[in-house]
Amino acid sequence: MVTILPGLRQVREDLAGLLERKEVERACRELGYAWRNRRLDPWTTLHLFILQMVNQNTAMTHLPHLSGEKFSASAYCQARRRLPVKLIQRLVDSFSRGIEHAPTASLWRGHRVMLMDGSGFSMPDTPQLQAHFGQPGGQKPGCGFPVAHLLALLDARTGFLHDVIISPLRTHDMRHAADLHPKLSAGDIVVADRGFCSYVHLAQLSRANLHAVLRVHQRTIVDFHPHRLCTRNLPKGNTGMPTSRWVKRLGPCDQLVKWPKPKRCPSWMSAEAFAQLPEEILVREIKFRIHDKGCRVREVTLVTTLIDPQAYPAAEIAGLYRLRWQVEVDLRDLKITLGMDVLKGHTAETVIKEALIFSLVYNLVRLVAVQASQRQRVRPHRISFVDALRWLQPAKPDAPLPDLVVNPVRIGRIEPRCIKRRRKQYDLMNRPRDELRKRLKTRRDAA
Repeated sequence: MVTILPGLRQVREDLAGLLERKEVERACRELGYAWRNRRLDPWTTLHLFILQMVNQNTAMTHLPHLSGEKFSASAYCQARRRLPVKLIQRLVDSFSRGIEHAPTASLWRGHRVMLMDGSGFSMPDTPQLQAHFGQPGGQKPGCGFPVAHLLALLDARTGFLHDVIISPLRTHDMRHAADLHPKLSAGDIVVADRGFCSYVHLAQLSRANLHAVLRVHQRTIVDFHPHRLCTRNLPKGNTGMPTSRWVKRLGPCDQLVKWPKPKRCPSWMSAEAFAQLPEEILVREIKFRIHDKGCRVREVTLVTTLIDPQAYPAAEIAGLYRLRWQVEVDLRDLKITLGMDVLKGHTAETVIKEALIFSLVYNLVRLVAVQASQRQRVRPHRISFVDALRWLQPAKPDAPLPDLVVNPVRIGRIEPRCIKRRRKQYDLMNRPRDELRKRLKTRRDAA
Protein backbone atom coordinates (compact mmCIF):
# COMPACT_ATOMS: atom_id res chain seq x y z
CA MET A 1 0.00 0.00 0.00
CA VAL A 2 1.22 3.49 -0.86
CA THR A 3 1.34 5.43 2.40
CA ILE A 4 2.94 8.50 3.83
CA LEU A 5 5.70 6.47 5.45
CA PRO A 6 8.07 6.40 2.44
CA GLY A 7 8.05 10.18 2.25
CA LEU A 8 8.52 10.49 5.99
CA ARG A 9 11.37 7.96 5.98
CA GLN A 10 13.31 10.24 3.67
CA VAL A 11 13.15 12.87 6.41
CA ARG A 12 13.60 11.08 9.73
CA GLU A 13 13.73 7.33 10.37
CA ASP A 14 13.05 7.28 14.12
CA LEU A 15 9.81 9.23 13.76
CA ALA A 16 8.69 6.97 10.94
CA GLY A 17 9.18 4.06 13.33
CA LEU A 18 6.35 5.35 15.52
CA LEU A 19 3.93 4.49 12.71
CA GLU A 20 5.34 1.04 11.94
CA ARG A 21 2.96 -1.91 12.16
CA LYS A 22 4.53 -3.45 15.25
CA GLU A 23 4.44 -0.15 17.15
CA VAL A 24 0.79 0.48 16.29
CA GLU A 25 -0.22 -3.07 17.21
CA ARG A 26 1.74 -2.89 20.46
CA ALA A 27 -0.09 0.32 21.39
CA CYS A 28 -3.42 -1.36 20.62
CA ARG A 29 -2.62 -4.29 22.91
CA GLU A 30 -1.57 -1.99 25.75
CA LEU A 31 -4.88 -0.15 25.43
CA GLY A 32 -6.81 -3.44 25.44
CA TYR A 33 -8.09 -2.98 21.89
CA ALA A 34 -8.69 -6.32 20.12
CA TRP A 35 -9.11 -6.65 16.34
CA ARG A 36 -9.54 -9.35 13.74
CA ASN A 37 -7.09 -10.05 10.92
CA ARG A 38 -8.73 -8.30 8.03
CA ARG A 39 -7.74 -6.03 5.19
CA LEU A 40 -8.50 -2.88 7.16
CA ASP A 41 -6.63 -3.67 10.36
CA PRO A 42 -5.64 -0.84 12.78
CA TRP A 43 -2.28 -0.18 11.09
CA THR A 44 -3.76 -0.01 7.58
CA THR A 45 -6.71 2.08 8.73
CA LEU A 46 -4.43 4.52 10.53
CA HIS A 47 -2.29 5.00 7.44
CA LEU A 48 -5.35 5.50 5.29
CA PHE A 49 -6.58 8.05 7.82
CA ILE A 50 -3.28 9.94 7.57
CA LEU A 51 -3.32 9.68 3.78
CA GLN A 52 -6.84 11.12 3.74
CA MET A 53 -5.83 14.15 5.81
CA VAL A 54 -2.61 14.72 3.87
CA ASN A 55 -4.84 15.16 0.85
CA GLN A 56 -6.99 17.84 2.54
CA ASN A 57 -9.54 15.41 4.04
CA THR A 58 -10.39 13.98 0.65
CA ALA A 59 -13.48 11.85 0.11
CA MET A 60 -13.43 8.26 1.33
CA THR A 61 -14.20 7.06 -2.21
CA HIS A 62 -10.93 8.69 -3.34
CA LEU A 63 -8.74 6.69 -0.96
CA PRO A 64 -8.71 3.43 -3.00
CA HIS A 65 -7.24 5.38 -5.93
CA LEU A 66 -4.62 7.03 -3.72
CA SER A 67 -3.61 3.84 -1.88
CA GLY A 68 -3.86 1.34 -4.73
CA GLU A 69 -5.95 -1.00 -2.57
CA LYS A 70 -9.49 -2.28 -2.99
CA PHE A 71 -12.03 -1.52 -0.27
CA SER A 72 -15.36 0.23 -0.03
CA ALA A 73 -15.97 3.61 1.56
CA SER A 74 -18.37 1.96 3.98
CA ALA A 75 -15.76 -0.58 5.11
CA TYR A 76 -13.17 2.16 5.66
CA CYS A 77 -15.69 4.31 7.53
CA GLN A 78 -16.49 1.44 9.91
CA ALA A 79 -12.80 0.62 10.39
CA ARG A 80 -12.02 4.26 11.16
CA ARG A 81 -14.87 4.36 13.65
CA ARG A 82 -13.40 1.33 15.46
CA LEU A 83 -10.06 3.05 16.05
CA PRO A 84 -9.91 4.15 19.71
CA VAL A 85 -9.42 7.85 20.36
CA LYS A 86 -6.82 6.94 22.98
CA LEU A 87 -4.78 5.11 20.34
CA ILE A 88 -4.67 8.15 18.07
CA GLN A 89 -3.96 10.46 21.00
CA ARG A 90 -1.11 8.22 22.13
CA LEU A 91 0.48 8.17 18.67
CA VAL A 92 0.12 11.94 18.33
CA ASP A 93 1.73 12.47 21.75
CA SER A 94 4.57 10.08 20.91
CA PHE A 95 5.17 11.85 17.63
CA SER A 96 5.15 15.25 19.38
CA ARG A 97 7.73 14.02 21.89
CA GLY A 98 9.84 12.71 19.01
CA ILE A 99 10.00 16.00 17.17
CA GLU A 100 11.35 17.68 20.31
CA HIS A 101 14.64 15.96 19.51
CA ALA A 102 14.52 16.86 15.83
CA PRO A 103 16.99 19.55 14.72
CA THR A 104 15.59 22.99 15.51
CA ALA A 105 16.62 26.58 15.08
CA SER A 106 18.72 28.37 17.67
CA LEU A 107 17.20 29.20 21.05
CA TRP A 108 16.37 32.70 22.25
CA ARG A 109 18.98 33.51 24.91
CA GLY A 110 19.08 29.85 25.92
CA HIS A 111 15.32 29.43 26.11
CA ARG A 112 12.85 27.65 23.88
CA VAL A 113 10.01 29.95 22.85
CA MET A 114 6.48 28.50 22.68
CA LEU A 115 3.37 30.16 21.31
CA MET A 116 -0.07 29.57 22.85
CA ASP A 117 -3.31 30.59 21.18
CA GLY A 118 -6.92 29.59 20.73
CA SER A 119 -8.96 29.14 17.56
CA GLY A 120 -11.96 27.20 16.29
CA PHE A 121 -13.21 24.94 13.52
CA SER A 122 -16.61 23.97 12.18
CA MET A 123 -18.33 20.64 11.46
CA PRO A 124 -21.63 19.21 10.13
CA ASP A 125 -24.91 20.21 11.74
CA THR A 126 -25.98 17.09 13.66
CA PRO A 127 -27.87 16.91 16.96
CA GLN A 128 -24.98 15.21 18.76
CA LEU A 129 -22.42 17.78 17.62
CA GLN A 130 -24.77 20.65 18.47
CA ALA A 131 -25.25 19.25 21.97
CA HIS A 132 -21.54 18.61 22.52
CA PHE A 133 -19.87 21.67 20.96
CA GLY A 134 -22.61 24.28 20.52
CA GLN A 135 -22.87 26.96 17.86
CA PRO A 136 -22.15 30.73 17.79
CA GLY A 137 -24.75 32.99 19.33
CA GLY A 138 -27.17 34.90 17.18
CA GLN A 139 -27.96 31.88 14.98
CA LYS A 140 -31.34 30.20 15.18
CA PRO A 141 -31.58 26.42 15.75
CA GLY A 142 -31.18 24.57 12.47
CA CYS A 143 -29.53 27.57 10.75
CA GLY A 144 -25.94 27.33 11.97
CA PHE A 145 -23.14 24.83 12.32
CA PRO A 146 -21.45 23.53 15.48
CA VAL A 147 -18.03 25.04 16.24
CA ALA A 148 -15.32 23.58 18.46
CA HIS A 149 -12.74 25.50 20.48
CA LEU A 150 -9.11 24.64 19.74
CA LEU A 151 -6.24 25.48 22.09
CA ALA A 152 -2.81 25.01 20.52
CA LEU A 153 0.81 25.07 21.71
CA LEU A 154 3.41 25.64 18.98
CA ASP A 155 7.17 26.09 18.75
CA ALA A 156 7.91 29.67 17.67
CA ARG A 157 11.04 28.80 15.68
CA THR A 158 9.97 25.65 13.85
CA GLY A 159 6.17 25.78 13.93
CA PHE A 160 5.90 22.28 15.42
CA LEU A 161 2.56 21.65 17.11
CA HIS A 162 3.27 20.21 20.55
CA ASP A 163 -0.30 19.74 21.73
CA VAL A 164 -3.92 20.60 20.98
CA ILE A 165 -6.93 20.57 23.31
CA ILE A 166 -10.41 20.36 21.76
CA SER A 167 -13.38 21.56 23.77
CA PRO A 168 -16.87 23.09 23.31
CA LEU A 169 -17.15 26.49 21.68
CA ARG A 170 -17.93 28.45 24.84
CA THR A 171 -14.70 27.52 26.59
CA HIS A 172 -12.35 30.23 27.81
CA ASP A 173 -8.76 29.94 26.64
CA MET A 174 -7.56 29.93 30.24
CA ARG A 175 -9.64 26.92 31.25
CA HIS A 176 -7.17 24.48 29.68
CA ALA A 177 -4.03 26.64 29.47
CA ALA A 178 -2.51 24.94 32.53
CA ASP A 179 -3.13 21.54 30.91
CA LEU A 180 -0.53 22.49 28.28
CA HIS A 181 2.16 23.26 30.85
CA PRO A 182 3.24 19.59 31.26
CA LYS A 183 4.15 19.62 27.56
CA LEU A 184 6.77 22.30 28.30
CA SER A 185 10.26 21.99 29.74
CA ALA A 186 11.76 24.02 32.57
CA GLY A 187 12.92 27.41 31.33
CA ASP A 188 10.59 27.56 28.32
CA ILE A 189 9.03 30.93 27.51
CA VAL A 190 5.31 31.10 26.72
CA VAL A 191 4.34 33.97 24.42
CA ALA A 192 0.62 34.72 24.15
CA ASP A 193 -1.86 37.53 23.65
CA ARG A 194 -3.93 39.38 26.23
CA GLY A 195 -6.49 36.58 26.50
CA PHE A 196 -3.92 34.57 28.49
CA CYS A 197 -2.75 37.45 30.67
CA SER A 198 -3.87 37.09 34.26
CA TYR A 199 -2.37 36.78 37.71
CA VAL A 200 -3.42 33.13 37.91
CA HIS A 201 -1.73 32.16 34.66
CA LEU A 202 1.50 33.96 35.58
CA ALA A 203 1.52 32.29 38.99
CA GLN A 204 0.93 28.86 37.44
CA LEU A 205 3.78 29.38 34.96
CA SER A 206 6.14 30.52 37.71
CA ARG A 207 5.34 27.50 39.88
CA ALA A 208 6.14 25.23 36.91
CA ASN A 209 9.53 26.98 36.44
CA LEU A 210 8.33 28.47 33.16
CA HIS A 211 8.54 32.02 31.86
CA ALA A 212 5.95 34.19 30.15
CA VAL A 213 5.80 37.17 27.81
CA LEU A 214 2.16 38.24 27.63
CA ARG A 215 0.39 41.30 26.37
CA VAL A 216 -1.35 43.06 29.25
CA HIS A 217 -5.13 42.71 29.28
CA GLN A 218 -7.00 45.81 28.15
CA ARG A 219 -8.73 46.13 31.54
CA THR A 220 -5.49 46.09 33.52
CA ILE A 221 -4.28 49.58 34.50
CA VAL A 222 -0.53 50.08 34.11
CA ASP A 223 1.25 53.20 35.35
CA PHE A 224 4.98 53.75 34.83
CA HIS A 225 5.37 56.71 37.22
CA PRO A 226 7.96 55.86 39.94
CA HIS A 227 6.67 55.41 43.47
CA ARG A 228 3.09 55.74 42.26
CA LEU A 229 0.22 54.61 44.46
CA CYS A 230 -1.97 51.57 43.99
CA THR A 231 -5.49 50.68 45.08
CA ARG A 232 -4.13 49.10 48.27
CA ASN A 233 -2.78 52.51 49.38
CA LEU A 234 -6.10 54.28 48.84
CA PRO A 235 -9.44 54.21 50.65
CA LYS A 236 -11.87 51.54 49.55
CA GLY A 237 -13.88 52.53 46.50
CA ASN A 238 -11.16 54.51 44.71
CA THR A 239 -10.78 53.41 41.10
CA GLY A 240 -8.59 54.38 38.16
CA MET A 241 -5.37 53.29 39.88
CA PRO A 242 -3.25 50.17 39.28
CA THR A 243 -3.77 47.20 41.56
CA SER A 244 -0.07 46.28 41.33
CA ARG A 245 2.49 47.59 43.84
CA TRP A 246 5.47 49.47 42.39
CA VAL A 247 8.90 47.98 43.27
CA LYS A 248 11.68 49.31 41.04
CA ARG A 249 12.29 51.31 37.89
CA LEU A 250 14.48 49.51 35.33
CA GLY A 251 14.34 52.05 32.54
CA PRO A 252 11.93 54.18 30.48
CA CYS A 253 8.59 52.35 30.48
CA ASP A 254 10.28 49.38 32.17
CA GLN A 255 9.56 48.52 35.82
CA LEU A 256 9.24 45.77 38.40
CA VAL A 257 5.89 45.48 40.19
CA LYS A 258 4.08 42.98 42.36
CA TRP A 259 0.73 41.74 41.15
CA PRO A 260 -1.71 40.86 43.97
CA LYS A 261 -3.77 37.73 44.10
CA PRO A 262 -7.38 38.46 43.11
CA LYS A 263 -10.07 38.04 45.73
CA ARG A 264 -12.29 35.84 43.59
CA CYS A 265 -11.41 32.44 42.23
CA PRO A 266 -11.90 32.16 38.43
CA SER A 267 -14.85 30.03 37.35
CA TRP A 268 -12.57 27.69 35.39
CA MET A 269 -10.34 26.93 38.40
CA SER A 270 -10.94 24.86 41.50
CA ALA A 271 -10.96 26.57 44.90
CA GLU A 272 -8.25 24.19 46.19
CA ALA A 273 -5.85 25.07 43.35
CA PHE A 274 -6.59 28.78 43.76
CA ALA A 275 -5.84 28.64 47.50
CA GLN A 276 -2.35 27.27 46.80
CA LEU A 277 -1.29 30.32 44.74
CA PRO A 278 0.92 32.96 46.44
CA GLU A 279 -0.55 36.23 47.64
CA GLU A 280 1.51 38.22 45.13
CA ILE A 281 4.07 37.66 42.37
CA LEU A 282 6.95 39.77 41.11
CA VAL A 283 6.68 40.60 37.41
CA ARG A 284 8.09 43.08 34.95
CA GLU A 285 6.01 45.53 32.91
CA ILE A 286 7.31 46.95 29.63
CA LYS A 287 5.79 49.35 27.15
CA PHE A 288 7.15 49.89 23.65
CA ARG A 289 6.07 51.65 20.49
CA ILE A 290 5.64 50.10 17.05
CA HIS A 291 7.25 52.28 14.39
CA ASP A 292 6.48 50.06 11.38
CA LYS A 293 4.54 51.91 8.74
CA GLY A 294 0.94 50.77 8.43
CA CYS A 295 0.74 48.89 11.75
CA ARG A 296 -2.59 49.24 13.52
CA VAL A 297 -1.31 49.20 17.11
CA ARG A 298 1.13 51.96 18.03
CA GLU A 299 1.82 51.06 21.69
CA VAL A 300 2.03 47.63 23.29
CA THR A 301 2.32 46.91 27.03
CA LEU A 302 3.78 43.56 28.10
CA VAL A 303 4.13 41.70 31.36
CA THR A 304 6.85 39.11 31.77
CA THR A 305 8.54 36.96 34.40
CA LEU A 306 11.95 37.68 32.79
CA ILE A 307 12.85 40.25 35.42
CA ASP A 308 16.63 40.58 34.90
CA PRO A 309 17.20 43.66 32.68
CA GLN A 310 20.82 42.71 31.96
CA ALA A 311 20.09 39.19 30.78
CA TYR A 312 16.84 40.17 29.03
CA PRO A 313 16.89 43.75 27.66
CA ALA A 314 13.51 45.37 27.17
CA ALA A 315 14.07 45.89 23.43
CA GLU A 316 14.75 42.18 22.94
CA ILE A 317 11.65 41.19 24.90
CA ALA A 318 9.63 43.48 22.64
CA GLY A 319 11.16 41.76 19.62
CA LEU A 320 10.36 38.40 21.16
CA TYR A 321 6.69 39.28 21.47
CA ARG A 322 6.60 40.16 17.78
CA LEU A 323 7.05 36.44 17.11
CA ARG A 324 3.53 35.95 18.46
CA TRP A 325 2.05 36.84 15.10
CA GLN A 326 3.58 33.64 13.70
CA VAL A 327 0.98 31.57 15.54
CA GLU A 328 -1.71 33.15 13.36
CA VAL A 329 0.14 32.01 10.24
CA ASP A 330 0.70 28.52 11.65
CA LEU A 331 -2.97 28.11 12.55
CA ARG A 332 -3.88 29.30 9.06
CA ASP A 333 -1.69 26.53 7.61
CA LEU A 334 -3.39 23.99 9.86
CA LYS A 335 -6.96 25.12 9.18
CA ILE A 336 -6.96 26.53 5.66
CA THR A 337 -4.03 24.91 3.82
CA LEU A 338 -4.62 21.43 5.26
CA GLY A 339 -8.42 21.79 5.39
CA MET A 340 -9.12 21.46 9.11
CA ASP A 341 -11.36 24.55 9.10
CA VAL A 342 -14.44 22.40 8.35
CA LEU A 343 -14.38 18.75 9.44
CA LYS A 344 -16.69 16.00 8.14
CA GLY A 345 -17.36 13.71 11.10
CA HIS A 346 -20.93 13.38 12.34
CA THR A 347 -20.11 12.41 15.93
CA ALA A 348 -18.00 14.10 18.59
CA GLU A 349 -15.61 11.15 18.72
CA THR A 350 -15.06 11.20 14.96
CA VAL A 351 -14.46 14.95 14.98
CA ILE A 352 -11.83 14.59 17.71
CA LYS A 353 -10.12 11.81 15.74
CA GLU A 354 -10.01 13.96 12.62
CA ALA A 355 -8.57 16.92 14.52
CA LEU A 356 -5.86 14.76 16.11
CA ILE A 357 -4.84 13.24 12.77
CA PHE A 358 -4.74 16.74 11.28
CA SER A 359 -2.31 17.79 14.02
CA LEU A 360 -0.14 14.76 13.22
CA VAL A 361 -0.15 15.56 9.50
CA TYR A 362 0.64 19.20 10.25
CA ASN A 363 3.77 18.11 12.13
CA LEU A 364 4.76 15.81 9.26
CA VAL A 365 4.69 18.77 6.89
CA ARG A 366 6.61 20.92 9.39
CA LEU A 367 9.21 18.18 9.71
CA VAL A 368 9.74 18.25 5.95
CA ALA A 369 10.06 22.06 6.06
CA VAL A 370 12.62 21.94 8.90
CA GLN A 371 14.73 19.36 7.08
CA ALA A 372 14.65 21.45 3.90
CA SER A 373 15.47 24.66 5.79
CA GLN A 374 18.63 23.14 7.27
CA ARG A 375 19.92 22.08 3.88
CA GLN A 376 18.90 25.35 2.20
CA ARG A 377 20.20 27.41 5.16
CA VAL A 378 17.10 29.50 5.81
CA ARG A 379 14.74 29.81 8.76
CA PRO A 380 12.11 27.01 8.91
CA HIS A 381 9.21 29.42 8.42
CA ARG A 382 10.77 30.66 5.19
CA ILE A 383 10.08 27.26 3.61
CA SER A 384 6.71 27.20 1.86
CA PHE A 385 4.24 25.08 3.84
CA VAL A 386 2.24 24.43 0.66
CA ASP A 387 5.32 23.23 -1.24
CA ALA A 388 6.32 20.90 1.61
CA LEU A 389 2.78 19.48 1.58
CA ARG A 390 2.87 18.98 -2.19
CA TRP A 391 6.08 16.98 -1.92
CA LEU A 392 4.65 14.85 0.87
CA GLN A 393 1.37 14.02 -0.89
CA PRO A 394 2.68 11.67 -3.61
CA ALA A 395 4.76 9.75 -1.02
CA LYS A 396 7.08 8.13 -3.57
CA PRO A 397 9.46 5.70 -1.84
CA ASP A 398 12.60 6.65 -3.77
CA ALA A 399 12.03 10.40 -4.16
CA PRO A 400 14.71 12.42 -2.30
CA LEU A 401 13.73 15.65 -0.62
CA PRO A 402 14.35 18.42 -3.18
CA ASP A 403 14.95 22.10 -2.61
CA LEU A 404 11.60 23.56 -1.64
CA VAL A 405 10.21 27.00 -2.39
CA VAL A 406 11.60 29.71 -0.09
CA ASN A 407 9.17 32.52 0.65
CA PRO A 408 10.61 36.04 0.40
CA VAL A 409 11.00 38.26 3.45
CA ARG A 410 8.28 40.90 3.32
CA ILE A 411 9.16 43.43 6.02
CA GLY A 412 6.30 45.78 6.79
CA ARG A 413 3.90 44.03 4.43
CA ILE A 414 0.24 44.68 5.22
CA GLU A 415 -2.90 43.32 3.59
CA PRO A 416 -6.55 44.24 4.21
CA ARG A 417 -8.67 41.51 5.79
CA CYS A 418 -11.39 41.54 3.15
CA ILE A 419 -12.59 39.43 0.21
CA LYS A 420 -12.46 40.79 -3.33
CA ARG A 421 -14.41 38.01 -5.09
CA ARG A 422 -18.11 38.53 -4.46
CA ARG A 423 -20.28 35.78 -3.08
CA LYS A 424 -23.30 34.56 -4.98
CA GLN A 425 -26.49 36.51 -4.39
CA TYR A 426 -28.27 34.03 -2.16
CA ASP A 427 -30.06 34.81 1.07
CA LEU A 428 -28.60 33.52 4.30
CA MET A 429 -30.49 30.69 5.97
CA ASN A 430 -32.49 32.16 8.83
CA ARG A 431 -34.99 29.28 9.27
CA PRO A 432 -34.51 25.50 9.50
CA ARG A 433 -34.17 23.72 6.17
CA ASP A 434 -37.32 21.61 6.63
CA GLU A 435 -39.37 24.75 7.18
CA LEU A 436 -37.95 26.36 4.05
CA ARG A 437 -38.72 23.22 2.04
CA LYS A 438 -42.34 23.30 3.17
CA ARG A 439 -42.60 26.95 2.20
CA LEU A 440 -41.25 26.22 -1.30
CA LYS A 441 -43.67 23.34 -1.72
CA THR A 442 -46.60 25.52 -0.65
CA ARG A 443 -45.65 28.18 -3.17
CA ARG A 444 -45.27 25.62 -5.94
CA ASP A 445 -48.64 24.03 -5.22
CA ALA A 446 -50.29 27.45 -5.12
CA ALA A 447 -48.80 28.46 -8.50
